[in-house]
Amino acid sequence: MGAYEDAAEARIAARKAAADAADTAERARIAAMGQANAAAKPLTRAQQVTANRLATSPVAQEAARTTAALKSFTAKGGLLGVPGSNLQGATGPTGSTGPTGSPTGSTGPTGSPTGPTGSTGQIYTAPDGRIFTDLVAYNTYIAKVKADEKALAGKSAYDILYNEFNRYGMGSLIEPLKKFIQDGLSKDELTLKLRETPQYQDRFAANALRIKNGFAAIDEATYLDLEDKYQSIMQNYGLPASYYERGALGKQAGFENLIGGNVDPITLEERIIEGQKVVKGSKDIKDAIGQFYPGINNSDFLAYVLDPKNALAEIKRKVAAAEIGGSAIQSGLTTNVGRAEELVAQGITKAQAQQGYGTIGGGLQRGSQLASIYGEDPYTQTTAEKEVFGLAGKTEAEKQRKKLTGLEKATFSGQSGISSGALTRDRAGAY
Repeated sequence: MGAYEDAAEARIAARKAAADAADTAERARIAAMGQANAAAKPLTRAQQVTANRLATSPVAQEAARTTAALKSFTAKGGLLGVPGSNLQGATGPTGSTGPTGSPTGSTGPTGSPTGPTGSTGQIYTAPDGRIFTDLVAYNTYIAKVKADEKALAGKSAYDILYNEFNRYGMGSLIEPLKKFIQDGLSKDELTLKLRETPQYQDRFAANALRIKNGFAAIDEATYLDLEDKYQSIMQNYGLPASYYERGALGKQAGFENLIGGNVDPITLEERIIEGQKVVKGSKDIKDAIGQFYPGINNSDFLAYVLDPKNALAEIKRKVAAAEIGGSAIQSGLTTNVGRAEELVAQGITKAQAQQGYGTIGGGLQRGSQLASIYGEDPYTQTTAEKEVFGLAGKTEAEKQRKKLTGLEKATFSGQSGISSGALTRDRAGAY
């Protein structure tokens, strides 16, 4: 709404300039009338020089320019007429009682007994220099001038606001306000009227979502700034244009949930980073997402991570679990969401999972064979995971593996197939 305030300030400046110019013009007119009444004598050289100076002075020229500008400038309105002087005065050599009055005592500026039109000499001058001797006619004219000026000022203020909003593709938002602008409503009143229009409520629909979600509505500038930042981030990460395409009034419907959910640009970037770990990750990670969380459409995982109803912490947990599941799949193993999420809770990273499952995959088959040969408890992937990743039951799993290694050594007096492998070490991080 800054354009409207600029127009208001311009109106004030124009009114002051017009009043000053009108006052100056009135003084010059009175002086000129006095000279014209001076006994019908030719002006002296000194008087002529003075009259010329008045007519061509910078003040008179500025008055003329101001009057012309007021007819087209956006910020006129409310200018009042300047009452003319009562020209009754001291007697002068020509017998009039105007500025050069005479001993005969007549009252009009031209020396006649009744004034210029038979009045008593009371003159009213409108801002444009038009002279009235009838007060009713003067007031009627001033009322019309004020109405015309108000309409012109409203039209110009409307044009300013329309052009400003149109820069953002929202010019039609201002159209329903045209009458209110022309009526001279204040900035605050116009803002309230604007926010009541269906066009506005559709363009800034996320504010209703914010209120519904317990957040305060934001102003238009903040709203537009968020849209620009969201789009910039999405473009930087190569997201499809469908995520930030613009519709009518420049509306970006894809951002409504983000703004309504109070998602700041930094958090949005984090969400995109997590989403791309899956979208641009290996097939194994995508398969794990589909296996662990069948409710998520992994063909458009970004839509899932961008939805504010899905907490960022929950998104990160699921992505990390999928990365761990993908690591197991890469090593020819299988796992389930429970185990993957348990490893996430233990702080196991994608790199540690890749190394750990590589170790498990390298010794699991031999360990299972030895357990079968010696009639021991089955040596499974779950057993190996406990030792390798340091989960609950790690000590028992380690003892079981060492027992199998010892039995193999005792039987063949050689080196165990699993003792020579990575299963002889304690944790994935040490492999």
